[in-house]
Amino acid sequence: MSTHASMFPSLLRLHRATVVWLTSWWRLLQFAALILARAVAPSTYRRDNHRALASHLVLGTAPNILWFCVLSALISLVIIRIVVVTATSYGLSGYALEMVVRVLVLELIPLTAALFVALRSTLPAGVEFAQRRLAAAAAAPAGSAGPAADPGEALRCEFYPRASAGIFAVWLLAAVSCILTLVLAYLVIYGFTPYALPGYTRVVGQIFNPAVALILMLKIFFFSLAVGIIPLASSYYDAAANPFAARLRSTHGLADMVRMFSVILLIEAASLMGNYY
Repeated sequence: MSTHASMFPSLLRLHRATVVWLTSWWRLLQFAALILARAVAPSTYRRDNHRALASHLVLGTAPNILWFCVLSALISLVIIRIVVVTATSYGLSGYALEMVVRVLVLELIPLTAALFVALRSTLPAGVEFAQRRLAAAAAAPAGSAGPAADPGEALRCEFYPRASAGIFAVWLLAAVSCILTLVLAYLVIYGFTPYALPGYTRVVGQIFNPAVALILMLKIFFFSLAVGIIPLASSYYDAAANPFAARLRSTHGLADMVRMFSVILLIEAASLMGNYY
């Protein structure tokens, strides 16, 4: 009898944790569907929305592109030099370029771009929205539901521009840094000479066959969706609608970060399986 009584609270806690987990992922899917539907809606690109959307795209990309290019260039130079010296010491200098391209361009640069945009833009925006909603709920009179905000208007004016800015920033930073890494790899391996360009383009072209290029584009695309949507999803819905979520308010940003990193890890694992299996 006592054993069954002691198991009941544990089962109840497990049930509540499962409900919270399933609810958070279901709301994430709902929010992603709303964002994608807003992206294809003609009303999103009306004249009165152009300024806000363009402003968020510029503010989400311009301050980050210079610092990220500098950071990726420094990291790329160090890794390229290490790979070249190691390959030469083992008599495998002919494979140095292929290793550099596969390690940096196919794997590290897209992942770094996604994490950089998340930490600089979308995660802080999600925490800001959550704090704003909690402050509005705390300032509302007792017994009232607080200020009634139009969810569609909030999605169009606040959430969609920031999600689009995060998605676009990942695309741009990944593209620019991949091109920069390819240029640095040529200069480090061959030096300032145009005569090695045919061999260089042949090796790079053999690496970027149609399947690998498609996997790279899909990986960047899904990285951008994860970075742009997941940190904002839980901020869009009212926490009061979930009776089990009140205890998670203090860990809002941490929960979004863990959820986003888990999705990015799954995408990276799928791309590795597609490239090497």
